[in-house]
Amino acid sequence: MALHTGWSRRALLRASAGAAAFAAGGAGLTGCSSSTTASGATRVTLWSWMTGMDQYVAAFNAAQDDVHVELSVIAAGLSGGYAQQTNAIKAHNAPDILHVEYQGLIQVLATGGLRELTEDLADLAEGYSPAAWRAVRPDGRTWATPMDMAPMALYYRKDLFDEHGVPVPRDWREFEAAAELVREADPGARLTTFPLNDGSFFAGMAWGAGDPWWRVEGDTWVVDVAGEGTLRTAGYWQELIAADLVGSGGTGTQDWIAGIHEGRLWGYLGAAWGVGTLKKSVPEDTGRWAVTTMPAWGEPPANGMQGGTAFGVSAESDVPEAALTFLRWLSTDPDVPRIGATFTSPFPAYLPNRDVARQVVSNDYFIGDPVYDVLDEADARVPEWTWGPNSLGLFSSVADALGRVSSGGTTIPAAIRDVQATAVATMRDRGLAVREGSAA
Repeated sequence: MALHTGWSRRALLRASAGAAAFAAGGAGLTGCSSSTTASGATRVTLWSWMTGMDQYVAAFNAAQDDVHVELSVIAAGLSGGYAQQTNAIKAHNAPDILHVEYQGLIQVLATGGLRELTEDLADLAEGYSPAAWRAVRPDGRTWATPMDMAPMALYYRKDLFDEHGVPVPRDWREFEAAAELVREADPGARLTTFPLNDGSFFAGMAWGAGDPWWRVEGDTWVVDVAGEGTLRTAGYWQELIAADLVGSGGTGTQDWIAGIHEGRLWGYLGAAWGVGTLKKSVPEDTGRWAVTTMPAWGEPPANGMQGGTAFGVSAESDVPEAALTFLRWLSTDPDVPRIGATFTSPFPAYLPNRDVARQVVSNDYFIGDPVYDVLDEADARVPEWTWGPNSLGLFSSVADALGRVSSGGTTIPAAIRDVQATAVATMRDRGLAVREGSAA
């Protein structure tokens, strides 16, 4: 499905009617201010919640004298960061550089607060992975600089798989068979957990089924959260949970960490940043884990993403050229993945920097196929997807709806049909032209 065909600029900007949904709280921070420092450098203000951004900023500022970036750390996007940025845009007090995630770009763009960067970044287009470049060009024009990518993959306890002769699953039929073998090998163990409390995770899994939840036809948003691919995904996991072949608890909790370390969970469905999650959560598990591409529904194999970061320039910035100087450096300079490798496992959107990361990130934790080879393949498998003007709020709707599944109050397919209705109603309440998808 082409992202750009028939996309109406008017339809996109009409989504700004819903931007007030994020205006819950004051901006609080100072955005654009004096354009020069005492030393004569051009001052650029940046708001971000990215871990390690202070280290990137310090390295950039130390490397030259013409531009000085001032960082204000804000709450993570769904914890208040997007509200803070939206309020600052509405108050004409936004920073020069705004932090966006790919799934949040449409909603920030809908405020009218981003500067178009199509001509400014055209020379870099060939350097990014196709999925990254599509992610910052929702209407065929460029609105942000990609930073990293988060394709989803399967992390698994290779030592346990090998010991018990469990084949690594390449499709979802084989995944179910593997789940049965895990339980046979150890009745107290499960292959993985499907976190019902994480709407962005479910969105990423549905993405791999190939049916985007939103698309635009002329001036109309077509909403298809309950499309065929998503309902197939929902039904599949409902059956696995009901058969007690997988868990349904959250990831990242102390119980989850103990489970993957003690062998009660043999696998983890997660994004590229899961590399760092495992290294930090269970450092003593070195030599146990491997990573492979996500099981697929068919040909060509596909997987979604969960997250991924980009940065945009404020439409009202007085120093857009200086802001872009920093963003081009942050996105493409080889020193950036070298810095990132000291505290995380970066997976850059800019392919030459991904090669740098491959060289500098230690690969002694995982066994099996080289991690970056697997993640490169996963990135290449990400199909086109359109995020909608209410995507971030919909993550909460999904989590709320799925929260009733574990108690038997609903099923995953039924919950997703409820989310479809919520998504349509929310968008219509904002004055958007909406049509329900054919499978809804």
